[in-house]
Amino acid sequence: MQLQSDDFELFGLPARFAQERAAIDARWKELQREAHPDRFASQGAAAQRVALQWSVRINEAYQRLKDPLKRAAYLCELRGAPIEAESNTAMPAAFLMEQMEWREALDEAGSESDLDALQEQLGRARRAALEAIRVALDEQADAAAAARQVRALMFIERFAQDVDARFEQLGQ
Repeated sequence: MQLQSDDFELFGLPARFAQERAAIDARWKELQREAHPDRFASQGAAAQRVALQWSVRINEAYQRLKDPLKRAAYLCELRGAPIEAESNTAMPAAFLMEQMEWREALDEAGSESDLDALQEQLGRARRAALEAIRVALDEQADAAAAARQVRALMFIERFAQDVDARFEQLGQ
């Protein structure tokens, strides 16, 4: 293992979007056991500092690999298609229309059942975006298309937080 290895190399996983969460979790536990600073206590402070660096690196990789959105964005970056969410907000017209409809539905939602219906729509959109990302990255090797889907998924995730906040408002 090398500190500069990418996350997939570090975890011994294939560099693809589709991953088994259980395999990621199991490998993280193994790596953390191997690199835990306490294992190097008898080797002195320098060895413990290196082990701590490894532990931090392993945790950073784990945070990216376990989260499908972060994993997708990371793969896009590795494959030369950075997400650039702050500067690249271009979305297909159909998705923009869907966003406007969701926004209107949220503004008009007067009950928990209205919000439940909106959450169901978001769940379907989330699953569709994740599948489109998987296909683009793992089957078509099209990181640019995957990056567009990642940006859409980022919007969906942020909007889902707005829906959750509205649930809280209704509950008060």
